[in-house]
Amino acid sequence: MKKLINDVSQVVPDMLNGLVALNPHLALLQGKTIVVRADAAQAAARGEVALISGGGAGHEPAHGGYVGAGMLSAAVAGEVFTSPSTDAVLDAIRAVAGPAGVLLIVKNYTGDRLNFGLAAEIARAEGIPIEMVVVADDVALSAHGEHAGRRGLAGTVLVHKIAGAAAAQGAPLAEVAQVARDAIAALATMGVALTPCTVPAAGKPGFSLADNEIEWGLGIHGEAGIERGALVPVDAIAARLLKQIADDLKLRRGDRVALLVNNLGGTPASELDIVTDAALRDLHARGVEVERAWAGTFLSALDMAGISLTVLRVDDRRLGLLDAPARTSAWPALGGHLARTPVKTAPVAPPAHAKRSDRMAADARLRRVIEAVCICLTGAEAVLTDMDQRVGDGDLGISMARAAQGIRDEIDEWPAETDPAAVLRAMSATIRRVVGGTSGPLYAILLMRAAATLDAAKENGVRAWSAAFSAAVEGVSELGGARPGDRTMIDALHPAAQALQAALDGGKNQEAALAAAVEAAVQGAAQTASMKPRRGRSSYLGDRALGFADPGAHAVALWLAAVRDALATPR
Repeated sequence: MKKLINDVSQVVPDMLNGLVALNPHLALLQGKTIVVRADAAQAAARGEVALISGGGAGHEPAHGGYVGAGMLSAAVAGEVFTSPSTDAVLDAIRAVAGPAGVLLIVKNYTGDRLNFGLAAEIARAEGIPIEMVVVADDVALSAHGEHAGRRGLAGTVLVHKIAGAAAAQGAPLAEVAQVARDAIAALATMGVALTPCTVPAAGKPGFSLADNEIEWGLGIHGEAGIERGALVPVDAIAARLLKQIADDLKLRRGDRVALLVNNLGGTPASELDIVTDAALRDLHARGVEVERAWAGTFLSALDMAGISLTVLRVDDRRLGLLDAPARTSAWPALGGHLARTPVKTAPVAPPAHAKRSDRMAADARLRRVIEAVCICLTGAEAVLTDMDQRVGDGDLGISMARAAQGIRDEIDEWPAETDPAAVLRAMSATIRRVVGGTSGPLYAILLMRAAATLDAAKENGVRAWSAAFSAAVEGVSELGGARPGDRTMIDALHPAAQALQAALDGGKNQEAALAAAVEAAVQGAAQTASMKPRRGRSSYLGDRALGFADPGAHAVALWLAAVRDALATPR
């Protein structure tokens, strides 16, 4: 187990100390794992109903992240995945209760219900007005069955928001409780996990999943779900989750809802956005009107990779409560409004292609060379990826393959080979459009410089191409800042350009000159294995990159060989 902790027994106190230190509107009860509003006494004096939630830690940012004006008055944290004690809940009630009373918002787990419920009984006996609502939004479990009932999941956060807004508006306890119960009845959540989570005290995952397996309908405490299945695309995941949710809520066309896309802890933001896109498209296809939507980490299960989707029926009153201001560390500052014009027309670039009669012919020799390079780079994707993973970020193979596919897709629209400079400029435009990172702009400038030199030469012989190649290499060096010996693609490009020019100056024909260029590129790429990197991603590795050839230089040697072979093949 690898965790950024000091001591297993101090995880919760240390975590809450950090949270409160960064949020002046919060305070900790001395010696307790209870987060309270720093202005709780003033809020109570104004007649606000106090809201308290909590449960076992491990669900951050819940629940301490939702303490603040407009949401919770206090959050009680137990040990990781363990309900807080009755006395801890009672301490929180006594700390924030005022004449208006207290609402407890509890997730439907036996320990939470017992401890919060008993604390409520004791508080009532002490004369504190108190009510309790139980969130059971997990539609993976049937409403009736041989289990402890539906679990409380990420939908709990929306209940915090709605009830907290009602309390902040001065609603009495009975009304705040009813607003919460109505929201709970209109709420449904279901999740899916790609990995288990690791509880610090246990030191190992609660269950195991194969690389191609996912767990459907799991809870938030590391427990297994209701079904294990094969990993499927996100669209299929969203469709299954939302079908279960829609069936449970009996959603119909025209219904208005809010959507919460929740990260269970270990899901990258990029994947969360992909899930959001899939969920919004699915609900749109159902004819459901998504009035508000949020995506982020709202109620997690430690480091579990996975997501849950929550749908809440809304009306104007409920939307108003969701939109009401809240000052907490975790509730999004953005109001959940969807973009009404998510796609705008891209600016039109100046025309780059020739008239149809002047476009690249299917049997053009230059096209045959370009397509040979594309075939070469596509076939080398796995090799280049493996090489780049050893010394870089692993994206070179896919970048080269993407460039090759982009060229294949657009080459029919390029100018004819009678204007090779225009062809190179068109290729540059394609590459810079479809390839990002460092490879895209470097290859784009290589082609642009070569095109400019060919334009100036006013001829199309092998010596003009050699001069264009040398100018292109210098352009890459200028833009990227690399020189020979820095362990980059320049260490293959520069010797190749020199060898090509030297062979031509020595009276060698085109075939022999190209062979010399390829040999120089191969040797230059091989020599990078003994060079300490000074540019590019490899420079961060230092001596650890030694022994591995630079993948960018290797790619240069590959496509130069493809050019040589294509030109050596008779028409």
